Amino acid sequence: MGKKQRVDKILSNMGFGSRSEIRRLVKQGAVKVGGATIKDFGLQVDPELDVIEVGEERVVFREFVYVMLNKPQGVISATEDSRDRTVVDLLSDEYRHFDAFPVGRLDKDTEGLLLLTNDGKLAHNLLSPRKHVPKTYYAEVEGRVGEEDKDAFRRGVTLDDGYVTMPAELLVLREGSPEAGVVSKIELTIMEGKFHQVKRMFQAVGKKVVYLKRIAMGSLLLDEHLAAGQYRELTVEELEQLRGHTDQ
Repeated sequence: MGKKQRVDKILSNMGFGSRSEIRRLVKQGAVKVGGATIKDFGLQVDPELDVIEVGEERVVFREFVYVMLNKPQGVISATEDSRDRTVVDLLSDEYRHFDAFPVGRLDKDTEGLLLLTNDGKLAHNLLSPRKHVPKTYYAEVEGRVGEEDKDAFRRGVTLDDGYVTMPAELLVLREGSPEAGVVSKIELTIMEGKFHQVKRMFQAVGKKVVYLKRIAMGSLLLDEHLAAGQYRELTVEELEQLRGHTDQ
């Protein structure tokens, strides 16, 4: 059994219009609860149990939304900004009325996996330092990345502010060659999320990240079919695995 809420609040949260538009619909006799037309827009109903209809459309209630976005470059990880486009601006109206927010942040020039949701508990668990949710990035790095860097990252490196990182797993996909101007291609899994962390870790070993993309967060893998700027809802399985990861 769910929590009772006002009809006008439920319908506005589900995208059927503003509160005033909902009230107009109620006055026009267009809203039914349990098959009966209602006249009181402040009527308290249980959206999980009571059948609500607007016109001929049955309202399918859900409290939370979980969206996987392949964040493009040039867009910032915020809900609003006076100068730049935000990740929320990429969502259609169908999702915007849920007031979803990005779980964590990716730099403006970083691409890849970003979860947007209005589930504050899940977001808190995913970001909690105590949960140690791993994040995996693909990066292209100027210079040769090799075994010595693997060892350094496995031990933890000291960032520019004196912070020593937790052990991180570095996988070298291709060793670069500074002389030939060939970048190294790597995957890096970190257990924390400090500001600009991946870039600063490579800075600590004298190298520069020139391209960065997040490809995984916990059990959630970026859908390779999503082009930059595209998004989709999580599957039931993805959500269950993600919750299982944070409940440990």
